Amino acid sequence: MNNIYEALKNIPSKKKLYFLWKHNLSFDQTKAPKSEAEFLQTVGLSTLNTYIRWERSEEYRNLVAILLNTRFDGDLELIYDSLAVKAKEGDEKSIKLLLQIGKDIKIYAKDAAMQFNKDEESEDDDLEL
Repeated sequence: MNNIYEALKNIPSKKKLYFLWKHNLSFDQTKAPKSEAEFLQTVGLSTLNTYIRWERSEEYRNLVAILLNTRFDGDLELIYDSLAVKAKEGDEKSIKLLLQIGKDIKIYAKDAAMQFNKDEESEDDDLEL
């Protein structure tokens, strides 16, 4: 799984709601986040104790790891853009780092393309003729 929303599909609904609430992952960013009391009312509980215990579980830690990985991907894009601007201005350190990141991205992109090709081949294998 490479994104938090995919991972949350397999989580019971009340836990999923808690995770989305706690990490402010609501799709509708125009609405103000719910307060703790509003959230508890939504799930029909009086305390967060159940969720606090769940936070100590491997399942929760795995979700947090996926969330942080997703956030890192977004941060990496911002860092790349900032670095590219500095490199274009002639900053030597930025140029060297951008070239190194470029090499790493090309390797990653090549691996990703191979994975997509594998996925397409496996889809073809399921076809009945």
